[in-house]
Amino acid sequence: MHAPRHRLHQRLSDSFPKPPTTADVIPGGPLPLSPNTKPSASMSAAAAARATRRLLSCRLQATTARPLHATGASQGAARDASGSFIHPAAIVHPDASIGQGVSIGPFCTVGPSARIGDACQLHAGSHVVGDTELGEGCVLQTGAVIGADIPGQTIIGENNVIGHYAVVGVKCQDLKYKTGDECFLHIGGNNEIREYCSIHRSSKSCDCTVIGDNNLIMGSCHIAHDCKIGNNNIFANNTLFAGHVVVEDCTHTAGAVVVHQFCHIGSYSFLGGGSVVTQDVPRYMMVAGDRAELRGLNVEGLRRNGFSDQEVRRLRKAYQKVFMPTVTSETCFEDRLAELEREIELSQSPAVSCMVKSIRMSFDQGRRGICKFRSWNSS
Repeated sequence: MHAPRHRLHQRLSDSFPKPPTTADVIPGGPLPLSPNTKPSASMSAAAAARATRRLLSCRLQATTARPLHATGASQGAARDASGSFIHPAAIVHPDASIGQGVSIGPFCTVGPSARIGDACQLHAGSHVVGDTELGEGCVLQTGAVIGADIPGQTIIGENNVIGHYAVVGVKCQDLKYKTGDECFLHIGGNNEIREYCSIHRSSKSCDCTVIGDNNLIMGSCHIAHDCKIGNNNIFANNTLFAGHVVVEDCTHTAGAVVVHQFCHIGSYSFLGGGSVVTQDVPRYMMVAGDRAELRGLNVEGLRRNGFSDQEVRRLRKAYQKVFMPTVTSETCFEDRLAELEREIELSQSPAVSCMVKSIRMSFDQGRRGICKFRSWNSS
């Protein structure tokens, strides 16, 4: 037989937890009522709700008032005195070195070998892993991962901004890398590394991936193992550098540029959008295309970087002598380059000398030569 309906309802009601009373939430029992006051269900419920709100408010204040995690009273006092703030939801190893005025948001992790400089900001969900050093004033946006739990070291200078979900200082993607080998990454100061960039450590303990100062590395760029990046460069979105690429100073790439491993990109050069660069780009040059070809001097870049009109004219004249021979010319590329070096007016220009030196170095042993140009004379 089925149980009576009122008994079924009674069983169901007994299976749910009872609402808290003032005796449950207030130490010392319920609040006393005046002799003329008759307790009612509505009054009891209201009192319980008020007491619950007071209890939760007290707990929240006690939680948010803690400036940081601490494993001991002395450590907590030291970090409190430094003015640093670590969110209660962050995980900071007690052996990590935290500077003064550091802010670490929720869900961040900081490993035992990490060293965080003064005034650094770690936004929610960013991570500092392995033997990693952050200089003063660095900012890690949400999701950024710095360093890796592998032998070696990641060193990042002052005032760098690491964008959302960027991965910096992790193991390289070179199959020649042997597990257990030390690998290194050194980054200078005042760089802006935007969202979803990836920058890898070196592939060998005898080498190092290096990035200089004041570079703007836009979203989704990749800098592979053992690259050497100079100063004041601008890499537009999806610029990809393979391993061992050398980029000098004040270069500019447009979007979706791919650079072959071991290539050298000279100072003040410009790489056009979508270029596939498989050989060296000499200083002051502009290249574009698949495969990239020389398209003249980066005149606009030279002027923006303070080159005088006279210097630009001399560089243009030197470029024409070497790369734009007349139709009737029977001299080969090497002869034209030697002729330029003998011309007193141009050879005494520091910029022209740097250009010639850059070209000659591209033909040294182990180098890839320079990008082709449209009027290439194979004689």
